[in-house]
Amino acid sequence: MDGDLRRAVVVTLGELGRSDDWRDRADAGHSLAGFAEMPEAEEPLLRLVLDPGDTFVTRQTTEGLLRRRDRVGLSIVASALAVANDNHADYIHAAIVYVFSIFSSDLDEALRLCEELSSDTDDRVVLGARRLHESLSEINPVLRRS
Repeated sequence: MDGDLRRAVVVTLGELGRSDDWRDRADAGHSLAGFAEMPEAEEPLLRLVLDPGDTFVTRQTTEGLLRRRDRVGLSIVASALAVANDNHADYIHAAIVYVFSIFSSDLDEALRLCEELSSDTDDRVVLGARRLHESLSEINPVLRRS
């Protein structure tokens, strides 16, 4: 893995995420989610989850982060959820339901990760993790382990 190339991609996607075109920002958010573990990606991802211009950007970026099904993705979503206005929170919630309503194993893992995040050192992550846990707890997945 080439760290310099990955950083260059994150920088480029961050710039695309500042476009005036909502389609560019949505594509940037969705793609940038794949690089969420890189510290340089956190700020642009938070900005795109809370995109002031179009909630489609919020939904696409949030889905990309949640589809990672890892602590990094959930942490960024939690951080955004902690400060989201009602409109953004609704779109974040819709993405949560969309991503975690199929497999109970995915939902269980997300709930476990949220419990871990509720003892994070960042108060914003802690608050958002509690809200995220509440949203996840309302989901009744289609496919359960037997």
